[in-house]
Amino acid sequence: MLDERKLAVLRAIVEDYVATREPVGSKTLVDRHQLGVSPATVRNDMAVLEEQGFIAQPHTSAGRVPTDKGYRLFVDRLASVRRLSIPERRAIESFLDGAVDVEDVVQRSVRLLSQLTHQVALVQYPTLTRSTVRHVELVPMDRSRVLVVLITSSGRVDQRIVELPGDPGDHLIGELRGKLIAAAVGQRLPDASATVADLITTFRPEEQPLVTAVVATMTRAFSDERSDERVAVGGAANLARFGTDFDTSIKPVLEALEEHVVLLKLLGEATSPSMLTVRIGAEVPYEELSATSVVATAYGSTDEPLATLGVVGPTRMDYPGTMAAVRAVARYVGQTLSD
Repeated sequence: MLDERKLAVLRAIVEDYVATREPVGSKTLVDRHQLGVSPATVRNDMAVLEEQGFIAQPHTSAGRVPTDKGYRLFVDRLASVRRLSIPERRAIESFLDGAVDVEDVVQRSVRLLSQLTHQVALVQYPTLTRSTVRHVELVPMDRSRVLVVLITSSGRVDQRIVELPGDPGDHLIGELRGKLIAAAVGQRLPDASATVADLITTFRPEEQPLVTAVVATMTRAFSDERSDERVAVGGAANLARFGTDFDTSIKPVLEALEEHVVLLKLLGEATSPSMLTVRIGAEVPYEELSATSVVATAYGSTDEPLATLGVVGPTRMDYPGTMAAVRAVARYVGQTLSD
């Protein structure tokens, strides 16, 4: 365990190194930070930190830089994630307020997050298996076709035209609409699929072929998992600013970020909007990304998380600022989709 003074020294080293990318010496720390001790005492504290693996000396006669272990302790000892300023929060809100649909929300969010953090932003599309049915509508188009409209809690609107084996008539359309709403609204999509299938036998035999055509289309919409596998990526060019932060080349990092399986794995540990997940260096589950850190969280309500978002950047990251931006964007994305 480190005492508060050594923790203050470590915090100062992390902050200075993130800001300057220059190894930090004891005299610099005393000059820049109100540590209340002499350079000799700081040197002793730095020696302890180095011995315990929290900082390292990149070469002889240089200052010290944080290790992955040092960044980990720094993040773990943050008293709280700082709040964004009022102008920053207003900018996020106004930027997302103009979105017209789920696709637009995701694309705006990934651009916004990459601009706020200057990192690579990842935003998973709302996961259907976590969504619930908000509304179902049947709109007759002519005597043998009906438009099925599904609206989910994630804000997704799915419209499908059903070719019917006959004229359903207004009465049957109205009865089916009412039963679909009663059976499906508020249900998670996988559960709703089974519930609406049970409705077929509640209709008269001569009506069942028409009802089956509509129900089959509804269940296909409920089980369409394409969006579960989609991740929007933005700001990859930001990594060019940090080229020297990577041991050899940023090419393996960029190649890894092109694999959606990798992206889903990076975001997969974030399961609750109330908690941020931070993985640093070797904690990231891919060797190609061992020089990076990942900050992620879920978005949506605490009871109903819809998907995840986050950023990937070098371990020399502004963790307090990045964590604040990720948390704030996730909160506004959840609110926007809910509205």
